[in-house]
Amino acid sequence: MRKIVIFVAAALLGFAQNVDGRSIFTPKPMAADSVNQPKSEVVIPESSIVDEVIWVVGDEPILKSDVEAMRQQMEVEKIPFKGDPDCSIPEQLAVQKLFLHQAAIDSIEVTESEVTQGIDDQINHWISIVGSQEKLEEYQRKSIAQIRRDLHDDYKNTLLVGKMRQKLVEDVSVTPSDVRRYFEKVPSDSVPYVPTEVEVEIITQQPRIAIEEINRVKDLLREYTERVNKGETTFATLARLYSEDPVSARQGGELGYTGRATFDPAFANVAFNLTDPKKVSKIVESEFGFHIIQLIDKRGDRINCRHILLKPQVSGEAVEQMKARLDSIASEIREGKFTFEEAAAISDDKDTRNNRGLMSHIDENTRSLTSRFSMKDLPTEVARVVDTLKVGQVSQAFSMINSRGKLTTAIVKLVNRVDAHRATITQDFQVMKNIVLAQRREQVLKEWVADKIKHTYVRMNDRYKNCNFEHQGWIK
Repeated sequence: MRKIVIFVAAALLGFAQNVDGRSIFTPKPMAADSVNQPKSEVVIPESSIVDEVIWVVGDEPILKSDVEAMRQQMEVEKIPFKGDPDCSIPEQLAVQKLFLHQAAIDSIEVTESEVTQGIDDQINHWISIVGSQEKLEEYQRKSIAQIRRDLHDDYKNTLLVGKMRQKLVEDVSVTPSDVRRYFEKVPSDSVPYVPTEVEVEIITQQPRIAIEEINRVKDLLREYTERVNKGETTFATLARLYSEDPVSARQGGELGYTGRATFDPAFANVAFNLTDPKKVSKIVESEFGFHIIQLIDKRGDRINCRHILLKPQVSGEAVEQMKARLDSIASEIREGKFTFEEAAAISDDKDTRNNRGLMSHIDENTRSLTSRFSMKDLPTEVARVVDTLKVGQVSQAFSMINSRGKLTTAIVKLVNRVDAHRATITQDFQVMKNIVLAQRREQVLKEWVADKIKHTYVRMNDRYKNCNFEHQGWIK
Protein backbone atom coordinates (compact mmCIF):
# COMPACT_ATOMS: atom_id res chain seq x y z
CA MET A 1 0.00 0.00 0.00
CA ARG A 2 1.21 3.42 -0.89
CA LYS A 3 1.67 5.42 2.34
CA ILE A 4 3.13 8.64 1.05
CA VAL A 5 0.90 11.51 0.03
CA ILE A 6 2.33 13.78 -2.64
CA PHE A 7 1.95 17.53 -2.69
CA VAL A 8 2.67 20.10 -5.37
CA ALA A 9 4.32 22.31 -2.77
CA ALA A 10 6.19 19.53 -0.94
CA ALA A 11 9.59 20.43 -2.34
CA LEU A 12 9.12 24.09 -1.44
CA LEU A 13 7.60 23.67 2.01
CA GLY A 14 9.53 20.55 3.04
CA PHE A 15 6.62 18.49 4.32
CA ALA A 16 4.63 15.34 3.62
CA GLN A 17 1.36 13.94 4.92
CA ASN A 18 0.40 10.49 6.14
CA VAL A 19 -2.71 8.56 5.13
CA ASP A 20 -4.69 9.88 8.12
CA GLY A 21 -4.29 13.43 6.90
CA ARG A 22 -1.96 14.65 9.70
CA SER A 23 1.01 16.74 8.61
CA ILE A 24 4.52 15.48 9.29
CA PHE A 25 6.35 18.78 9.21
CA THR A 26 10.09 18.85 8.57
CA PRO A 27 11.23 22.47 8.97
CA LYS A 28 13.86 23.96 6.74
CA PRO A 29 17.00 25.42 8.42
CA MET A 30 16.01 28.76 9.95
CA ALA A 31 17.98 31.94 10.44
CA ALA A 32 19.31 32.49 13.97
CA ASP A 33 17.04 35.46 14.62
CA SER A 34 13.97 33.42 13.83
CA VAL A 35 14.57 30.51 16.21
CA ASN A 36 12.60 32.08 19.03
CA GLN A 37 9.70 33.28 16.87
CA PRO A 38 6.29 31.76 17.71
CA LYS A 39 5.37 28.77 15.55
CA SER A 40 2.26 28.96 13.36
CA GLU A 41 0.30 25.97 12.02
CA VAL A 42 0.73 25.33 8.28
CA VAL A 43 -2.63 24.96 6.55
CA ILE A 44 -2.41 22.95 3.34
CA PRO A 45 -5.04 23.84 0.77
CA GLU A 46 -6.69 20.74 -0.69
CA SER A 47 -6.28 22.13 -4.18
CA SER A 48 -2.50 21.89 -3.79
CA ILE A 49 -2.61 18.09 -3.34
CA VAL A 50 -1.56 16.15 -6.41
CA ASP A 51 -2.50 12.76 -4.99
CA GLU A 52 -3.41 11.20 -1.69
CA VAL A 53 -5.02 8.15 -0.13
CA ILE A 54 -8.60 9.22 0.59
CA TRP A 55 -10.11 5.84 1.56
CA VAL A 56 -8.74 2.47 2.64
CA VAL A 57 -10.94 -0.61 2.17
CA GLY A 58 -9.44 -3.71 3.74
CA ASP A 59 -5.80 -3.23 2.81
CA GLU A 60 -6.57 -1.56 -0.54
CA PRO A 61 -6.15 2.23 -0.91
CA ILE A 62 -8.36 4.50 -3.00
CA LEU A 63 -6.44 7.48 -4.34
CA LYS A 64 -7.65 10.94 -5.22
CA SER A 65 -6.32 10.26 -8.73
CA ASP A 66 -8.52 7.13 -8.95
CA VAL A 67 -11.58 9.27 -8.32
CA GLU A 68 -10.54 11.85 -10.92
CA ALA A 69 -9.86 9.13 -13.50
CA MET A 70 -13.32 7.62 -12.96
CA ARG A 71 -14.93 11.06 -13.12
CA GLN A 72 -13.18 11.73 -16.45
CA GLN A 73 -14.29 8.37 -17.86
CA MET A 74 -17.91 9.02 -16.87
CA GLU A 75 -17.74 12.44 -18.52
CA VAL A 76 -16.39 10.93 -21.77
CA GLU A 77 -19.18 8.33 -21.81
CA LYS A 78 -21.76 10.92 -20.68
CA ILE A 79 -22.79 8.73 -17.74
CA PRO A 80 -24.86 10.81 -15.26
CA PHE A 81 -23.52 11.12 -11.72
CA LYS A 82 -25.57 9.75 -8.84
CA GLY A 83 -25.88 12.55 -6.32
CA ASP A 84 -22.69 14.35 -5.34
CA PRO A 85 -19.86 12.85 -7.45
CA ASP A 86 -17.33 13.74 -4.75
CA CYS A 87 -19.14 11.22 -2.55
CA SER A 88 -20.68 8.74 -5.01
CA ILE A 89 -17.50 8.04 -7.01
CA PRO A 90 -15.33 7.09 -3.99
CA GLU A 91 -18.18 4.89 -2.76
CA GLN A 92 -18.43 3.15 -6.16
CA LEU A 93 -14.68 2.49 -6.05
CA ALA A 94 -15.00 1.18 -2.49
CA VAL A 95 -17.75 -1.24 -3.53
CA GLN A 96 -15.52 -2.45 -6.37
CA LYS A 97 -12.80 -3.20 -3.81
CA LEU A 98 -15.25 -5.41 -1.90
CA PHE A 99 -16.12 -7.43 -5.02
CA LEU A 100 -12.44 -7.70 -6.04
CA HIS A 101 -11.52 -8.99 -2.58
CA GLN A 102 -14.21 -11.66 -2.82
CA ALA A 103 -13.16 -12.51 -6.40
CA ALA A 104 -9.64 -13.23 -5.11
CA ILE A 105 -11.04 -15.44 -2.34
CA ASP A 106 -13.21 -17.36 -4.81
CA SER A 107 -10.37 -17.63 -7.39
CA ILE A 108 -12.35 -15.83 -10.11
CA GLU A 109 -10.19 -15.37 -13.24
CA VAL A 110 -10.34 -13.58 -16.58
CA THR A 111 -8.21 -14.32 -19.63
CA GLU A 112 -5.84 -11.86 -21.26
CA SER A 113 -7.76 -12.18 -24.53
CA GLU A 114 -10.94 -11.06 -22.73
CA VAL A 115 -9.10 -8.02 -21.38
CA THR A 116 -7.58 -7.14 -24.77
CA GLN A 117 -10.88 -7.49 -26.61
CA GLY A 118 -12.67 -5.44 -23.97
CA ILE A 119 -10.12 -2.63 -24.14
CA ASP A 120 -10.39 -2.55 -27.94
CA ASP A 121 -14.18 -2.32 -27.68
CA GLN A 122 -13.92 0.43 -25.07
CA ILE A 123 -11.50 2.51 -27.14
CA ASN A 124 -13.64 2.11 -30.26
CA HIS A 125 -16.69 3.16 -28.24
CA TRP A 126 -14.92 6.30 -27.01
CA ILE A 127 -13.78 7.11 -30.54
CA SER A 128 -17.39 6.86 -31.73
CA ILE A 129 -18.40 9.31 -28.99
CA VAL A 130 -15.71 11.98 -29.48
CA GLY A 131 -15.57 11.63 -33.26
CA SER A 132 -12.05 10.44 -34.06
CA GLN A 133 -8.95 8.78 -32.66
CA GLU A 134 -7.09 12.09 -32.77
CA LYS A 135 -9.77 13.80 -30.67
CA LEU A 136 -9.66 10.98 -28.12
CA GLU A 137 -5.87 11.29 -27.82
CA GLU A 138 -6.21 15.05 -27.47
CA TYR A 139 -8.89 14.72 -24.78
CA GLN A 140 -6.97 12.07 -22.82
CA ARG A 141 -3.60 13.77 -23.51
CA LYS A 142 -2.20 10.32 -24.29
CA SER A 143 -1.48 8.18 -27.32
CA ILE A 144 -3.73 5.18 -28.01
CA ALA A 145 -0.90 2.89 -26.89
CA GLN A 146 -0.70 4.73 -23.55
CA ILE A 147 -4.47 4.57 -23.16
CA ARG A 148 -4.34 0.82 -23.75
CA ARG A 149 -1.63 0.36 -21.11
CA ASP A 150 -3.42 2.57 -18.60
CA LEU A 151 -6.73 0.77 -19.13
CA HIS A 152 -5.33 -2.74 -18.72
CA ASP A 153 -5.45 -3.23 -14.95
CA ASP A 154 -8.65 -1.24 -14.45
CA TYR A 155 -10.45 -3.13 -17.20
CA LYS A 156 -9.24 -6.47 -15.86
CA ASN A 157 -10.65 -5.49 -12.47
CA THR A 158 -13.93 -4.46 -14.10
CA LEU A 159 -14.24 -7.92 -15.68
CA LEU A 160 -13.44 -9.57 -12.34
CA VAL A 161 -16.10 -7.48 -10.60
CA GLY A 162 -18.62 -8.40 -13.30
CA LYS A 163 -17.90 -12.12 -12.97
CA MET A 164 -18.07 -11.92 -9.18
CA ARG A 165 -21.45 -10.15 -9.33
CA GLN A 166 -22.73 -12.80 -11.76
CA LYS A 167 -21.61 -15.58 -9.44
CA LEU A 168 -23.37 -13.99 -6.44
CA VAL A 169 -26.72 -13.84 -8.28
CA GLU A 170 -26.51 -16.91 -10.51
CA ASP A 171 -29.03 -18.81 -8.36
CA VAL A 172 -31.54 -15.94 -8.15
CA SER A 173 -34.74 -16.70 -10.05
CA VAL A 174 -38.36 -15.59 -10.30
CA THR A 175 -41.55 -17.50 -11.05
CA PRO A 176 -44.46 -16.44 -13.27
CA SER A 177 -46.52 -15.83 -10.12
CA ASP A 178 -43.75 -13.53 -8.79
CA VAL A 179 -43.98 -11.50 -12.00
CA ARG A 180 -47.77 -11.27 -11.88
CA ARG A 181 -47.79 -10.24 -8.22
CA TYR A 182 -45.19 -7.55 -8.85
CA PHE A 183 -47.05 -5.92 -11.73
CA GLU A 184 -50.43 -6.15 -10.01
CA LYS A 185 -49.06 -3.61 -7.53
CA VAL A 186 -47.45 -1.31 -10.13
CA PRO A 187 -49.49 1.77 -11.17
CA SER A 188 -50.54 1.59 -14.83
CA ASP A 189 -48.46 4.65 -15.75
CA SER A 190 -45.38 2.97 -14.28
CA VAL A 191 -45.66 -0.19 -16.39
CA PRO A 192 -42.60 -0.28 -18.70
CA TYR A 193 -42.91 1.02 -22.24
CA VAL A 194 -41.72 -1.51 -24.81
CA PRO A 195 -40.22 0.08 -27.96
CA THR A 196 -41.15 -1.09 -31.44
CA GLU A 197 -39.64 -4.49 -32.15
CA VAL A 198 -39.20 -6.20 -35.51
CA GLU A 199 -38.11 -9.52 -36.96
CA VAL A 200 -36.18 -9.27 -40.21
CA GLU A 201 -34.82 -11.65 -42.83
CA ILE A 202 -31.89 -10.62 -45.00
CA ILE A 203 -29.99 -11.79 -48.08
CA THR A 204 -26.58 -10.25 -48.74
CA GLN A 205 -24.36 -10.47 -51.82
CA GLN A 206 -20.81 -9.14 -51.99
CA PRO A 207 -20.10 -7.16 -55.19
CA ARG A 208 -17.32 -8.72 -57.19
CA ILE A 209 -13.93 -7.04 -56.97
CA ALA A 210 -12.06 -6.79 -60.26
CA ILE A 211 -8.93 -8.94 -60.47
CA GLU A 212 -7.03 -5.81 -61.56
CA GLU A 213 -7.93 -4.17 -58.23
CA ILE A 214 -6.78 -7.20 -56.23
CA ASN A 215 -3.49 -7.26 -58.15
CA ARG A 216 -3.04 -3.52 -57.50
CA VAL A 217 -3.38 -4.09 -53.74
CA LYS A 218 -1.01 -7.08 -53.75
CA ASP A 219 1.58 -5.16 -55.78
CA LEU A 220 1.49 -2.35 -53.20
CA LEU A 221 2.01 -4.81 -50.35
CA ARG A 222 4.93 -6.45 -52.21
CA GLU A 223 6.43 -2.99 -52.71
CA TYR A 224 6.13 -2.26 -48.96
CA THR A 225 7.79 -5.58 -48.13
CA GLU A 226 10.66 -4.87 -50.51
CA ARG A 227 11.23 -1.38 -49.04
CA VAL A 228 11.40 -2.82 -45.52
CA ASN A 229 13.74 -5.65 -46.55
CA LYS A 230 16.07 -3.17 -48.28
CA GLY A 231 16.18 -0.99 -45.17
CA GLU A 232 14.71 2.03 -46.98
CA THR A 233 12.12 2.53 -44.27
CA THR A 234 10.51 0.72 -41.34
CA PHE A 235 7.39 -1.40 -41.27
CA ALA A 236 5.91 0.90 -38.61
CA THR A 237 6.38 4.00 -40.77
CA LEU A 238 4.63 2.38 -43.74
CA ALA A 239 1.79 1.21 -41.48
CA ARG A 240 1.25 4.76 -40.21
CA LEU A 241 1.18 6.09 -43.76
CA TYR A 242 -0.79 3.46 -45.64
CA SER A 243 -2.57 0.89 -43.44
CA GLU A 244 -6.37 0.97 -43.70
CA ASP A 245 -6.84 -0.33 -40.15
CA PRO A 246 -7.49 3.06 -38.47
CA VAL A 247 -6.99 1.81 -34.89
CA SER A 248 -3.59 0.18 -35.34
CA ALA A 249 -2.22 2.50 -38.06
CA ARG A 250 -1.58 5.30 -35.55
CA GLN A 251 0.56 2.86 -33.54
CA GLY A 252 2.67 1.84 -36.51
CA GLY A 253 0.42 -1.16 -37.16
CA GLU A 254 0.99 -2.58 -33.66
CA LEU A 255 -1.86 -4.74 -32.37
CA GLY A 256 -0.66 -5.41 -28.82
CA TYR A 257 -0.39 -8.80 -27.10
CA THR A 258 -3.29 -10.84 -28.39
CA GLY A 259 -4.44 -14.47 -28.31
CA ARG A 260 -5.06 -16.56 -31.42
CA ALA A 261 -8.85 -16.62 -30.97
CA THR A 262 -9.09 -12.84 -31.37
CA PHE A 263 -7.71 -12.88 -34.93
CA ASP A 264 -9.25 -13.94 -38.21
CA PRO A 265 -8.17 -17.62 -38.66
CA ALA A 266 -6.20 -16.95 -41.88
CA PHE A 267 -4.38 -14.02 -40.22
CA ALA A 268 -3.68 -16.05 -37.05
CA ASN A 269 -2.25 -19.01 -38.98
CA VAL A 270 0.44 -16.80 -40.51
CA ALA A 271 1.06 -14.47 -37.56
CA PHE A 272 1.58 -17.26 -35.01
CA ASN A 273 4.04 -19.06 -37.30
CA LEU A 274 6.36 -16.05 -37.58
CA THR A 275 9.66 -16.47 -35.73
CA ASP A 276 11.97 -13.71 -37.01
CA PRO A 277 11.04 -10.10 -36.09
CA LYS A 278 13.21 -8.85 -38.97
CA LYS A 279 11.16 -10.60 -41.63
CA VAL A 280 7.84 -9.63 -43.21
CA SER A 281 5.19 -12.27 -43.79
CA LYS A 282 3.73 -13.32 -47.11
CA ILE A 283 0.53 -11.58 -48.19
CA VAL A 284 -2.45 -12.83 -46.18
CA GLU A 285 -6.09 -12.56 -47.29
CA SER A 286 -8.63 -12.32 -44.48
CA GLU A 287 -12.29 -11.32 -44.39
CA PHE A 288 -11.08 -7.75 -43.76
CA GLY A 289 -8.81 -7.47 -46.80
CA PHE A 290 -5.12 -8.17 -47.55
CA HIS A 291 -2.32 -7.93 -44.97
CA ILE A 292 1.40 -8.18 -44.46
CA ILE A 293 2.57 -8.92 -40.90
CA GLN A 294 5.73 -8.38 -38.85
CA LEU A 295 6.35 -10.13 -35.54
CA ILE A 296 7.34 -7.99 -32.54
CA ASP A 297 7.34 -10.45 -29.63
CA LYS A 298 5.79 -13.65 -28.27
CA ARG A 299 4.67 -14.26 -24.70
CA GLY A 300 3.28 -17.72 -24.07
CA ASP A 301 0.11 -18.12 -26.12
CA ARG A 302 -0.03 -14.44 -27.12
CA ILE A 303 1.83 -12.45 -29.73
CA ASN A 304 2.43 -8.78 -30.41
CA CYS A 305 2.73 -7.99 -34.10
CA ARG A 306 2.35 -5.19 -36.63
CA HIS A 307 0.31 -5.37 -39.79
CA ILE A 308 -0.56 -3.29 -42.82
CA LEU A 309 -4.11 -3.75 -44.09
CA LEU A 310 -5.23 -2.76 -47.58
CA LYS A 311 -8.82 -3.16 -48.74
CA PRO A 312 -9.54 -3.63 -52.46
CA GLN A 313 -12.09 -1.06 -53.60
CA VAL A 314 -15.40 -2.12 -55.06
CA SER A 315 -16.32 -0.23 -58.23
CA GLY A 316 -19.63 1.58 -58.49
CA GLU A 317 -20.43 -0.51 -61.53
CA ALA A 318 -19.98 -3.74 -59.56
CA VAL A 319 -22.29 -2.46 -56.80
CA GLU A 320 -25.02 -1.59 -59.32
CA GLN A 321 -24.69 -4.96 -61.03
CA MET A 322 -25.13 -6.81 -57.72
CA LYS A 323 -28.07 -4.62 -56.70
CA ALA A 324 -29.70 -5.41 -60.07
CA ARG A 325 -29.23 -9.13 -59.43
CA LEU A 326 -30.82 -8.88 -55.97
CA ASP A 327 -33.69 -6.80 -57.34
CA SER A 328 -34.34 -9.58 -59.84
CA ILE A 329 -34.39 -12.15 -57.01
CA ALA A 330 -36.74 -9.92 -54.97
CA SER A 331 -39.13 -9.68 -57.95
CA GLU A 332 -39.24 -13.47 -58.31
CA ILE A 333 -39.95 -13.81 -54.58
CA ARG A 334 -42.86 -11.37 -54.89
CA GLU A 335 -44.16 -13.38 -57.88
CA GLY A 336 -44.17 -16.53 -55.75
CA LYS A 337 -41.56 -18.45 -57.75
CA PHE A 338 -39.76 -19.26 -54.49
CA THR A 339 -39.76 -17.98 -50.93
CA PHE A 340 -37.38 -15.51 -49.32
CA GLU A 341 -36.30 -18.29 -46.96
CA GLU A 342 -35.37 -20.54 -49.90
CA ALA A 343 -33.50 -17.70 -51.63
CA ALA A 344 -31.48 -17.09 -48.44
CA ALA A 345 -29.41 -20.16 -49.39
CA ILE A 346 -27.41 -17.92 -51.77
CA SER A 347 -26.63 -15.29 -49.11
CA ASP A 348 -22.98 -14.50 -48.45
CA ASP A 349 -23.58 -14.13 -44.69
CA LYS A 350 -23.23 -17.62 -43.22
CA ASP A 351 -25.00 -16.84 -39.95
CA THR A 352 -28.24 -15.67 -41.55
CA ARG A 353 -27.89 -18.15 -44.43
CA ASN A 354 -27.90 -21.05 -41.96
CA ASN A 355 -30.94 -19.50 -40.25
CA ARG A 356 -32.96 -19.23 -43.51
CA GLY A 357 -32.22 -15.51 -43.66
CA LEU A 358 -33.49 -14.61 -40.17
CA MET A 359 -31.34 -12.02 -38.37
CA SER A 360 -30.59 -12.54 -34.66
CA HIS A 361 -28.53 -11.03 -31.86
CA ILE A 362 -27.71 -11.47 -28.18
CA ASP A 363 -30.26 -9.78 -25.93
CA GLU A 364 -28.47 -7.53 -23.41
CA ASN A 365 -30.80 -8.49 -20.55
CA THR A 366 -31.19 -12.24 -20.97
CA ARG A 367 -27.80 -12.85 -22.67
CA SER A 368 -29.65 -15.23 -24.96
CA LEU A 369 -30.07 -15.32 -28.74
CA THR A 370 -33.22 -13.63 -30.05
CA SER A 371 -34.64 -12.66 -33.44
CA ARG A 372 -36.51 -9.63 -32.04
CA PHE A 373 -34.74 -6.32 -32.59
CA SER A 374 -35.55 -2.84 -31.41
CA MET A 375 -34.87 -0.45 -34.28
CA LYS A 376 -31.78 0.97 -32.58
CA ASP A 377 -30.17 -2.47 -32.48
CA LEU A 378 -30.42 -3.04 -36.24
CA PRO A 379 -27.62 -1.92 -38.58
CA THR A 380 -28.38 1.68 -39.59
CA GLU A 381 -28.98 0.94 -43.27
CA VAL A 382 -31.24 -2.03 -42.47
CA ALA A 383 -33.28 -0.05 -39.94
CA ARG A 384 -33.78 2.76 -42.47
CA VAL A 385 -35.20 0.32 -45.06
CA VAL A 386 -37.26 -1.74 -42.59
CA ASP A 387 -38.95 1.43 -41.35
CA THR A 388 -40.58 1.82 -44.79
CA LEU A 389 -41.87 -1.78 -45.09
CA LYS A 390 -45.12 -3.46 -44.16
CA VAL A 391 -45.09 -6.95 -42.64
CA GLY A 392 -44.40 -9.50 -45.40
CA GLN A 393 -42.93 -6.97 -47.84
CA VAL A 394 -39.56 -7.50 -49.55
CA SER A 395 -37.39 -4.41 -50.05
CA GLN A 396 -35.57 -3.06 -53.07
CA ALA A 397 -31.83 -3.81 -53.11
CA PHE A 398 -29.58 -1.41 -51.19
CA SER A 399 -25.92 -1.15 -50.22
CA MET A 400 -24.58 -1.25 -46.65
CA ILE A 401 -21.40 -1.69 -44.66
CA ASN A 402 -21.32 -5.09 -42.97
CA SER A 403 -19.90 -5.97 -39.55
CA ARG A 404 -16.45 -6.48 -41.12
CA GLY A 405 -16.37 -2.98 -42.57
CA LYS A 406 -16.94 -4.17 -46.13
CA LEU A 407 -19.36 -2.74 -48.67
CA THR A 408 -22.08 -5.24 -49.51
CA THR A 409 -25.56 -5.26 -51.07
CA ALA A 410 -28.75 -6.63 -49.55
CA ILE A 411 -32.50 -7.13 -49.69
CA VAL A 412 -34.62 -7.58 -46.54
CA LYS A 413 -38.07 -8.87 -45.65
CA LEU A 414 -40.04 -7.58 -42.66
CA VAL A 415 -41.31 -10.74 -40.98
CA ASN A 416 -43.03 -9.21 -37.96
CA ARG A 417 -43.49 -5.85 -36.27
CA VAL A 418 -44.76 -5.19 -32.74
CA ASP A 419 -45.42 -1.47 -32.33
CA ALA A 420 -44.35 0.39 -29.21
CA HIS A 421 -46.76 -0.20 -26.29
CA ARG A 422 -47.13 -0.57 -22.55
CA ALA A 423 -45.95 -4.05 -21.53
CA THR A 424 -48.57 -6.74 -20.90
CA ILE A 425 -48.20 -10.09 -19.20
CA THR A 426 -49.53 -11.99 -22.20
CA GLN A 427 -47.45 -10.26 -24.87
CA ASP A 428 -44.33 -9.17 -22.99
CA PHE A 429 -43.89 -11.67 -20.19
CA GLN A 430 -40.14 -11.97 -20.81
CA VAL A 431 -39.70 -8.18 -20.62
CA MET A 432 -41.56 -8.06 -17.30
CA LYS A 433 -39.71 -11.09 -15.98
CA ASN A 434 -36.38 -9.41 -16.78
CA ILE A 435 -37.41 -6.33 -14.79
CA VAL A 436 -38.42 -8.34 -11.72
CA LEU A 437 -35.34 -10.56 -11.98
CA ALA A 438 -33.03 -7.53 -12.26
CA GLN A 439 -34.59 -6.01 -9.13
CA ARG A 440 -34.23 -9.27 -7.19
CA ARG A 441 -30.60 -9.56 -8.19
CA GLU A 442 -29.89 -5.95 -7.29
CA GLN A 443 -31.44 -6.51 -3.85
CA VAL A 444 -29.29 -9.61 -3.28
CA LEU A 445 -26.16 -7.63 -4.22
CA LYS A 446 -27.13 -4.74 -1.93
CA GLU A 447 -27.59 -7.12 0.98
CA TRP A 448 -24.25 -8.76 0.20
CA VAL A 449 -22.47 -5.38 0.12
CA ALA A 450 -24.10 -4.33 3.42
CA ASP A 451 -22.90 -7.54 5.10
CA LYS A 452 -19.43 -7.26 3.56
CA ILE A 453 -19.02 -3.69 4.83
CA LYS A 454 -19.74 -4.87 8.41
CA HIS A 455 -16.80 -7.28 8.28
CA THR A 456 -14.32 -5.11 6.34
CA TYR A 457 -11.87 -2.54 7.69
CA VAL A 458 -12.74 0.87 6.25
CA ARG A 459 -11.07 4.21 6.84
CA MET A 460 -11.80 7.47 5.02
CA ASN A 461 -10.67 11.08 5.24
CA ASP A 462 -12.83 13.17 7.53
CA ARG A 463 -14.21 15.26 4.67
CA TYR A 464 -16.18 12.25 3.40
CA LYS A 465 -17.89 11.45 6.70
CA ASN A 466 -20.77 13.84 6.04
CA CYS A 467 -21.61 12.24 2.70
CA ASN A 468 -25.03 10.74 2.01
CA PHE A 469 -23.91 7.27 0.91
CA GLU A 470 -26.04 4.71 -0.93
CA HIS A 471 -24.81 1.94 1.38
CA GLN A 472 -24.79 2.24 5.16
CA GLY A 473 -21.95 1.19 7.47
CA TRP A 474 -18.95 2.83 5.81
CA ILE A 475 -18.38 5.14 8.77
CA LYS A 476 -17.23 2.93 11.62
